[in-house]
Formats: sequence, structure tokens, C-alpha cells
Amino acid sequence: MTMFGDMTGRRVLYTGAAGGLGRGTTLALLRAGAEVFSIDRDHGKNAELRAETSDFLGVRLHLIEQDLADTDALRGTLRQIVAEAPIDILINNAAVYPSKPFEDYSLEEQRQVQAVNVDAALICTAEVLPGMRAQSWGRILNITSITLTGGWENLSPYIQSKGALLGLTRAWAREFGKYGITVNAIAPGAFPTDAERIHPEPERYRQFVLDHQSVKRRGTPDDIAASILFLASDGASFITGQNIAVDGGWNMN
Repeated sequence: MTMFGDMTGRRVLYTGAAGGLGRGTTLALLRAGAEVFSIDRDHGKNAELRAETSDFLGVRLHLIEQDLADTDALRGTLRQIVAEAPIDILINNAAVYPSKPFEDYSLEEQRQVQAVNVDAALICTAEVLPGMRAQSWGRILNITSITLTGGWENLSPYIQSKGALLGLTRAWAREFGKYGITVNAIAPGAFPTDAERIHPEPERYRQFVLDHQSVKRRGTPDDIAASILFLASDGASFITGQNIAVDGGWNMN
């Protein structure tokens, strides 16, 4: 039985695993004993992730450099992975987040955001589901966002995509529960990652974040990793369909 903190023998598929919050949580999963299939298109971030893993961890880390918007290639990659053995834990994390006023987005630009942020999650889930069903166990985690609560301008396609993931979390939780599969979402708060570079005044934004949080420090990848490790464990088997805010008490449900 794999309890909280022990992922020995678990196979994890993690999109966007090399950047932002992904890298720290990937390392945490490896340290907990998991085998991680990381799909990330950023060559530089993939190299950084490889550099941070020891030889021992590296044998359980599979770095797959691929554009999630290429749906045919993505399906091919996923089918090769699940042909070896089922995926136990799926983390739909990858996202793009262009920033400009709503009226400046073309329909094609909005579709490109949905392709990475939503369509890739649909494909990943469809490909890993048969294996999870066959073994009567699975964990699907969708990374949503604090932006769903309002308060952020110029991110409408991104926010739309995260709203879709939240809806899918609830729909899948209801539909997959009978197979022993739980589906939850994690909504990170305002973490200091590359995503913050869209803000023109970094220090002012940092203070804005701290003013809104109940906990007066910035979040770290370890904060997200702890949530992922718990929700992916046997200890969370009675939790499904939830959107867990990890935001220092910014929003309280």
C-alpha cells in the first residue's frame, strides 16, 4: 500500500514538468520513489531538470521534449508509454499564458491556448484511462489557477482554459470514481515563477501578493509538491472532485 510520501513503484505522467512549479514537484516525486515521464517542450528547462537529478534519480526520469499542441505526436508518445505498463498518476499541468486585452486576441490565438491547456489534458486522460480502469486504481490531478477567482486582467484565454479543467475535474470525478480513480484539481496561488514576468512592476506585484495572502511569505514548489504527493497517495482515496487552493490563504472556501 502506497501511503502519503511513498510513491515507490508508481508511474507518473506529468505535462509541463520541467518549468515553474513543475521542476520542484518532479524532484519531489522522484525522491518519493516514483518513475516520472515528463513532457515539456522547453529545451533549456529540460536541461536544467536533468542537471538537478542525480544518476540514481535519473534512471526513473524520462524527459520527453515535445509540443503538446501536436496532438498526433502526443498520442503516439503516450501509446508507447502505456504499452509498457499503465500510468498510475496523471498530472495535467502544462499551460501557456499570453497576456493582452481580450479584444486583441484572435480566435486562432485563443484556440492555441486551449490546445495546450485543455486539449492536451483531454488526450492524456483518454490514453491513460484504460490502464487505470484495468487496475482499478488511478489518480488524475489537474492544475487550475487562482485566477479563476477574479482579479486578473488580460488573461481571458488562460482563465477560460483553467475553468474548463475545473469543470472536467468534476465531470471525470463523477464518471471515473466507480473504477477506483480519483480526480482532483490544485489551484496554486501567486507563486514566483516565470509566469510573473508578464507583470511590469515585479516588486509592486510581490507586495500585492503578500497583502492578499494570510500567510506572509511567497509560496514555493515544495508547497505544491506536498499537495500533489498527498492527493496522489492511497491516503487521499476518499477525496475526489475537489479544487484544493494552495495559495497562503488568499481565497477561503
